[in-house]
Parts: sequence; structure tokens; C-alpha cells
Amino acid sequence: MLVLLVWPAARLCAQDAPSPDAPPPPSNAPAAAPEPIASGETLKINVNLVNVYFSVRDKNGFVTSLRKDDCQVAEDHNPQVIKRMTQEKNLPLTIGILLDTSGSQTNVLPLEQDSGARFLREVLTPKDEAFLISFDVNVDLLSDFTNSPRELARAINKASINSASSSAGVPGIGGGPFPVNNPRGTLLYDAVYLAAHDKLQSQTGRKVMIILTDGQDEGSQLKIKDAIEAAQKANVIVYPILIADREMYLSQGEIYMGSSAMSQLASATGGRAINVGNSGRKLEDAFDQIQDELRTQYLLSYTPTNKNADGTYRKIDLDCGKGFKIQARKGYYAVPNDSDNAGTIE
Repeated sequence: MLVLLVWPAARLCAQDAPSPDAPPPPSNAPAAAPEPIASGETLKINVNLVNVYFSVRDKNGFVTSLRKDDCQVAEDHNPQVIKRMTQEKNLPLTIGILLDTSGSQTNVLPLEQDSGARFLREVLTPKDEAFLISFDVNVDLLSDFTNSPRELARAINKASINSASSSAGVPGIGGGPFPVNNPRGTLLYDAVYLAAHDKLQSQTGRKVMIILTDGQDEGSQLKIKDAIEAAQKANVIVYPILIADREMYLSQGEIYMGSSAMSQLASATGGRAINVGNSGRKLEDAFDQIQDELRTQYLLSYTPTNKNADGTYRKIDLDCGKGFKIQARKGYYAVPNDSDNAGTIE
């Protein structure tokens, strides 16, 4: 199936990488000698490492004292050797905020704006970046990558509800060629796919997607499985915050059914779906929970015994002992030249 979900050229923030199979450009110039690596500089090469970010809880809360020998990891049920396991609370963070601006969110959008702006003020450091996307009958980039909480707050406060007419609706961030026939379109799955594939896949380090939505999709070209696959390939942790005006659904004789798909998305990527109803206090608490998890994450790395970069999905099982609950992605796709799974040698 050909999927035409594209960014406008003016909004692309990175050039396409050259094909690894393409021949090098002709040159008559002599080859330059390799520059020496300065002392203390990090040399990045592809050593086929799989990186897994995860957090651990017990009955008393987050566990932050584990060492490499305390955990075991298996890939497709085959034990793997852990190369490194460290706490990474200070590693640069890339955050994508996805804001549902469809008609069903009319009464809760102000809560989302206030709590989202506060979260970004508290969590972003000068080395972090975030971007903001809204989705309804369109998927729009409201703010590109920036580490300015003020700029992000301005963008989030400009978001407004957009209900489609029966003949409108254009998916794709910034526009696209095909209509949505549902007058209350909510392109949730398309938005997740675009945020993961077009924005986060090219980034390295810790990547988080926070989705403020009631979880109901109407009109997406893509399916939930496509959104999950894109998030897994980008190695992004997804936190759907389910905020819904249940009274609105009841008044229109509709049944709210938004939590199932979002729970699948969160579980597959190492995040959690947090249901806050339409409570501003619960919404702020949800953001606080996400902050706590980001501050207590570990990074585990291993070199898979199956070295075939054949694009297949590999299941990851992680265990750190009885009584510990682990929150981590369920697997990864063995994609050639996956920059997010490239290791570092120091």
C-alpha cells in the first residue's frame, strides 16, 4: 500500500541520507588522510548494539540501585550478554507532544494546554528538545524542535479546536491530497506515525512521545499496528494521557472506547497509558509521573547473537528479579543502518 503522508518541503528539518548502496561520487582529488581523534573524544561506529531504556519499580516505588549483573535479557527467548547498563537520567531527551484538537476535546483543551506547558517548563533542560503537533481532521506541526519552553508554550496556547465539515479534512502534517468523509475526523494513528517516522526516527538518545487525547481515531489512513510499528522502529517511548469529556459522549448517545488501542501502543513501546478522565488535578499528576519515570531510567545495551539485519521483529524479554516490575519496550525491528541502535566506543 502506498502511503502518501508527507511534510511540506519548507518544514523538513533534515536532508535525506544517501543510499548505502549508491556508488561514491567521482573525484579526482587525492584522498584525505584521516584526522586523529582527540583525547577524550567519542568515536561513534556501528557495532550493532541494541539499546533498551527501561524503569524498574517494586512495592516501594522506583528502584535506582540496580547493576548490570542484577538483570538478564533475552531476544526471541535466546539469552544475550549485557554489554552495559547505566542510569541515564541526564542523557539528552527529545520529546514530541501530540495534542488532540478534534471536536470531542472542546471542553478539556484548556486543561491540556495549561498542564502541557507546565510539564515542558519543568522537564526541559538546555540540552533537550521538544516539538508540538496537533491533530484533528489535519495533522499540523505547531512547533518544530526547540529547547525553549516559552516558544513551546506559545505554540500550545495557540492550538484550537478544529471540527471538519463532511467535505473537508486533509491528513498529512501541513496538508495532503485525500479527504476524510467523517465530519468529526480525528487522525490519531496518522499523527503517531508521522511524529515517529518523520520527526523522531532520525534522532538519537532518549525519545518520548506524549499524546493528549481521548484515544478515539476517526478517519486515519493508517491503522494502530502501523503507528505501533513506526514508534518501535524509532525506539520512542509513548505515553498516551487519556483525557476525555465522558459527559459529552453520553449526551450524544455514544460509547467511549478510546483506551484499548492506546494501551497497546504504550505497552509495546515501554510507556504507560494514563487515564485522567476530565480532571485537571489528575492530568498534572500524570505529567508528574512521567517526569519521575524519565529521571529514573536505565539504559541497557547488548550485541544480539542474531546479527542478520533482515528487518524482522525481535522480541525482548528483560528480567531483574522477583518483585520488580519492568517497564520497557517489547522488542525492535532489525533494520540495517539503524542509527538508534548504533553503539559508541569511548
